[in-house]
Amino acid sequence: MNERNDSRHPATNASPLRSNIAGHTHKLTTLTRSALGAAVVIMAFAASSRAAELPGAPSSVVRANVVEAVPPVQAPTVAVARSEVKVIDKTFVSLALVSTGSTFADSYTTLFARENWLAGKKGVCNVEVESAYLYGAHPTVRRAYAVASLKSAGSVFAAYYLRKHHNKFWSLPLVANSVISLQGVGQNMATCN
Repeated sequence: MNERNDSRHPATNASPLRSNIAGHTHKLTTLTRSALGAAVVIMAFAASSRAAELPGAPSSVVRANVVEAVPPVQAPTVAVARSEVKVIDKTFVSLALVSTGSTFADSYTTLFARENWLAGKKGVCNVEVESAYLYGAHPTVRRAYAVASLKSAGSVFAAYYLRKHHNKFWSLPLVANSVISLQGVGQNMATCN
């Protein structure tokens, strides 16, 4: 196999000489580029070092009886400001109380189904039907009041956030929670009591 790869004619073996020359030329080009780059950097530093000295500080100059002109004082412009509304006021507190009260009333009347189930009554609601996903089929006292607490806190927080950011629909979470809860109270009173 070596015989096949070797050339028998000495005229075709000129590649080692050419590679030395090409390698030498490559080294020369790299060396020249490096030298030119260094020269450019040195010349840039030399040009910047010839800069004049920095001027003196203004405080070092002594002034003698210099009167400075002062611009006339102008009255501040009156900007139309938004009327700042307190986030928590009587309206907010009253709506929050109505919402929270109706939510806890809904939870209280929802417990009528549990009482009917424990008493074994037939013909009246003894299973939570309307919102069993929240309370469960036979709601416990702990779960009913936990749901009421979360609903109340969520609606109060949402209303507070909206009012703080000046949204005109800030009362919507409180009103919606009140309406939904009062509907639940009405339904529980009509069917479970």
